[in-house]
Amino acid sequence: MPNDRSAPADTSRTPTAPDAVAPAVPVVPGAPAPDAVTPAPVHPPGVAAVPEGVAPAVPDALAPAAPRGYRAVFAVAEFRAVFAAHLFSLLGVVVSELALTVLVYDLTGSPLLSALTFALGLLPYLIGGTLFAGVADRYPARRVLVVCDLLCAACVAVMLVPATPVAGLLALRCLVAAIAPVFTGTRMAALTDILGEGDLYVLGRSLLRIVSQSAMLIGFGAGGVLLTVLSPRGAITVTAVTFLASAALLGFGTRARPARSGDGGGTLLKESLAGARLILGDRRVRALMLLFWVPPMFVVAPEALAAPYADAIGVPSAALGLLLCSMAVGHIGAELFVGSALSPRNRSRIVLPVAAVGLLPLVVYAVRPGLPLAVAALALAGAGAAYVIGLDQWFVDAVPEELRGRAMTLLTAGLMTVQGLGMALAGLAAEFFPVHQVVAGSGILGTVCTLLLVAEVRATAPGRMSDTEGRDRADRHVTSG
Repeated sequence: MPNDRSAPADTSRTPTAPDAVAPAVPVVPGAPAPDAVTPAPVHPPGVAAVPEGVAPAVPDALAPAAPRGYRAVFAVAEFRAVFAAHLFSLLGVVVSELALTVLVYDLTGSPLLSALTFALGLLPYLIGGTLFAGVADRYPARRVLVVCDLLCAACVAVMLVPATPVAGLLALRCLVAAIAPVFTGTRMAALTDILGEGDLYVLGRSLLRIVSQSAMLIGFGAGGVLLTVLSPRGAITVTAVTFLASAALLGFGTRARPARSGDGGGTLLKESLAGARLILGDRRVRALMLLFWVPPMFVVAPEALAAPYADAIGVPSAALGLLLCSMAVGHIGAELFVGSALSPRNRSRIVLPVAAVGLLPLVVYAVRPGLPLAVAALALAGAGAAYVIGLDQWFVDAVPEELRGRAMTLLTAGLMTVQGLGMALAGLAAEFFPVHQVVAGSGILGTVCTLLLVAEVRATAPGRMSDTEGRDRADRHVTSG
């Protein structure tokens, strides 16, 4: 599939000296005459090709310095459209989750059904991400993204109809959640076309994650304010508008590109499941994917148990907000620092060390800390998630292009699923053990599991696998299309 990836910096050519004599070009029967051959474009010495939308560097001492870091990502026009669309849709989703929960409670008076509304936002991820992952590679990315947004807007519009029963509201919530991993996976794969597969892609992914974390802090607050002036259905209307705005931005702000892999003749379900087998059958890709999944599965324990822990240490209910936002604040701060202050090489160097120790701050819960120490521990645990910046680069390097959309979709679906599972298991354990022991145990058990994964990632690093494993992996990549 054509893309806008940057050429390596060492591909620039040295121009021929003015007095050099050009070598003779042999004439081959049937070939065009030498003067009909169009020379390949040559970049000035030291200047690499850049993604479309970024002005090429000019070898002029008076020219302004090219943007670097996060500024370079925003210099790409298509990414600005993707970023704005992500912001609109994410805030809309967060507001709708809150408004829909209130609406279901108003209609039923049932705390169980109200809580189930939140749970249904996580459970269908695995179904949608596994059964429909083939969509991300089978159809052009822009079309998939726009259609996903329009389908979500249609689901939200039906929620606004007063005659829609509670069961219908929950079913529509499931459908939106099933669409989400396809949308997210397709967008992640499309970023490699927009930003290339190098540092710009890594920083672009980092920015989208920062927005996601920030939305958890801002979105619920905005939703609470909206519900003071609008009815729950009125607040849900805002969500429909944000989905339509996202569809418009992606439809008019990004280029049309062909699908990564054409219709292989099989059904979408068969293609999706076959892609999942190929992805999970690759030892290197599987190890990297598990490194994305396992630490978040354990780190959600203190968030899931924040309310009972606040009650156990006797802090006011207002302190609950501090416990819930501390991890997000730590994550945002660390990701901004790593993305802006560290070079790509250093980001790669810290992946395994930071992943290995990222859950250790939770062990502080073993001493049943008060609010200040608990908040500090949660902020440090959130900061530990910064290892994923370097891991993003490893993952995109390991996955063949024709499987990239399916791999990203499966990655997203698995991440949401394991976090939901982690919350459920933490709640179950808290039925039998004190909350502080459950959180500390999550830190210890998660660290052990992560250390095992770190060893597996090291073992599968390029150059460390056996020749047989390397050949098998190459064969799988060749036959995966």
